[in-house]
Amino acid sequence: MEHAVSTDRDTAPGAAENAAEHADGPGADAPAGESATDGGETAEGAVAEGETAETVAAEVSEAAAELAAQRELRERIEQRKAEKAGPIAAGTKLSGQAADLLAAVRAVESGAPVDRSLLGPRASAAPERAEPSPRAAEAASAAPSGPSAGLPSGLSSAPASAVRAVPAEAVSAVGTVLAEGGAPEALAGQVAAALGEQAAEVLREDPWQLLAVPGVRPEQADGFARALLGAACGPGDERRAAALVGWLLERTALQGHTALEAASVRGTLAEHAVPDPHEAVRHAIAEGAVLVFQEGAEDSFGGGFEDGFEDGSEAGVDAPEAVAGEEPADGTDAAEAGPPAPVLLGLDRYALAEESLADGLARLVKTGPDDSWDEAAAAAPRAAAELIRAVAGHGLVLHTGGEAARAEPVALAGAARSLGVRAVVAAHSENGRDRLDATAGAVTVAGLLAGAEGPGRDADGMFALDLLIVLDAPQLDVETAAMIVESLPDGSRLVLSGDPGVLWSAGAGRVFADLLAARVCPQLASRTPDPGPIGELVSGIGIGELHQVEAPGKEVVIVPVRDAGEAVHRAVQLVAESVPRAFGVDAGQTQVITVGHGGSAGTRALNTALKQRLNPGPGRFGGFDPGDRIAYVPSPGRTFQGAVVSADTEGLRLDCGGAEVVVPRDRVESAVRHGWALTAHQAAGMRWPAAVVVLPGDAARGLSRPWVYTAFSRGDRHLSVVHGVDQALARAVTDVPSQERTTRLRPLIESLLIESLLIESLPTPAAQPG
Repeated sequence: MEHAVSTDRDTAPGAAENAAEHADGPGADAPAGESATDGGETAEGAVAEGETAETVAAEVSEAAAELAAQRELRERIEQRKAEKAGPIAAGTKLSGQAADLLAAVRAVESGAPVDRSLLGPRASAAPERAEPSPRAAEAASAAPSGPSAGLPSGLSSAPASAVRAVPAEAVSAVGTVLAEGGAPEALAGQVAAALGEQAAEVLREDPWQLLAVPGVRPEQADGFARALLGAACGPGDERRAAALVGWLLERTALQGHTALEAASVRGTLAEHAVPDPHEAVRHAIAEGAVLVFQEGAEDSFGGGFEDGFEDGSEAGVDAPEAVAGEEPADGTDAAEAGPPAPVLLGLDRYALAEESLADGLARLVKTGPDDSWDEAAAAAPRAAAELIRAVAGHGLVLHTGGEAARAEPVALAGAARSLGVRAVVAAHSENGRDRLDATAGAVTVAGLLAGAEGPGRDADGMFALDLLIVLDAPQLDVETAAMIVESLPDGSRLVLSGDPGVLWSAGAGRVFADLLAARVCPQLASRTPDPGPIGELVSGIGIGELHQVEAPGKEVVIVPVRDAGEAVHRAVQLVAESVPRAFGVDAGQTQVITVGHGGSAGTRALNTALKQRLNPGPGRFGGFDPGDRIAYVPSPGRTFQGAVVSADTEGLRLDCGGAEVVVPRDRVESAVRHGWALTAHQAAGMRWPAAVVVLPGDAARGLSRPWVYTAFSRGDRHLSVVHGVDQALARAVTDVPSQERTTRLRPLIESLLIESLLIESLPTPAAQPG
């Protein structure tokens, strides 16, 4: 299911889709008839095509140099893994930030000095605490300051790479180029943020770099290129091919994938009239626009794909030995070795984040037991005691359960503090943090990373803690998870806790699900069920069953409707009248949840109707009035609820959790929307006293078991379901499990741990006499 794109914004070349519509999750919230393929990418993921590596020597091509550098980098990683005999020092893995790694690659190529904290091997015994990784240091330096001080965590903690400051003259130069190509000059700021100070020159040289801007579609970039280059460009232009490959991988990242099969990429390129998709992919690899992987290959960073790609087969190679160019090590025939693993393409930011995360998790798994927890385990209730014992014996523990089960990791934190252990509980959102008892001392993940909440960082840039408990773990994308793990000091322990039935993260990856599937550490399933009729209903949905539940107190109400217009009318009636009258829950504590932003009963239509009923006004501040309930999306995957206070020359002033937020005028349209109605992806990790789930007829294609599970579990006391999808709801629960995501984390961490076990099992050399 692809993510929604509003057709009314698709008229002007280069028109960017509202970023808020793509911030709530990868592709699960689009009603029928809408496409997810255009927009939503962030400038953070853009990679300028002009940044190719220099050649090692004059006679070596750029392609060969890039592949050689990637092989050398891989060899260094493998060398570090082989030398690990004890716990691995934190923070010395390659940075998950693409710019940092690429800078190191180029330094290796050119013979310049290389930062050993990025590429050097870890010490094999009594390792010293390493310097913080650039990713962790970047998060640490993003603490609130100035007007944003005191904001809810995350509002001012975006990584520096997410917002690039560009001089006004550079933006003006970009506007000139855009005007020459017939694109809206209003895009100049976004283009400059994506491509940097030299954006104007980059666009003139390669007009298809316009695809780095969120929402720009290939046909729009093609029109822009024709206007600038005339007859000098065509469908087979190598610049177009490289930009399309990057655009495609950015788009699929919105759907949660960290990599994509090369065959799928070639097929999509063919759909966009690329005459030789096979050669186009080769060129994108040679230009460094993407990285290439094949799990199990000797060199997963490019050698296998480049060496075995000539045949153009589905996986890019005919047999396993083609990957390394030699016979299998065990002497078996190629036919007996089985089919090769598929060749995957990925953007460096996600590939390197997965590498870093896998390495850090392997370090945690190797953390040894601590007997000092025994007394606390003996004194704790049974459920908490089991979790305490698991944490005492292991550095990484997974805990699963619903809302009621959150009390168990909180009890773990309390027990740890009683032992003098520095323990921190982190939730995905402010809503999730505030639902916990004040004694939990909970923080948000974004606030912890930014240093705005929690214990801060020590002199080495690591978290000043011994135990970190992350709630709502399914909402962790791979980049956030990598930043967390990179920031954990040696000897610390990590507990990831969450409900595996909910929708996965809005960002790329499926960290929690991959770890559960890998089974590389203890997994504890809570025996504490969510209470009441809502808990019973959601529990059945989790195992693929949708059945009626007894709700004597009207905790669950089904409201059948015939069409979308009636669905909107009944939803407004429930929020404004029925729920307040029956439960004493006012409209501000009731959340409407629907499948997508577009459509006749999407968030736009519902918010329009709810505003008219609950806070009517002319919308004189860019469609907003004081008192409007809003959803503020400062970056993809981060949704904050609040209310409009006022507006002035600086921008729209919001109240988010008691803190004032000023959204610049040019950001209001893309970052702020009305918030009486949200999508399920936006609502994940949050709960309210009452929830109204709206399912119009055109929502059927957007339903899945995780979607229904997430939406139906957002209300604590009451759930109303405005039901217009007939049997599609039951079919979604029983027959439509979660949409798969292509990721590399599971095989990466499994191979790291297997390799570690093999090294530890080697016999110790006998001591030599004398």
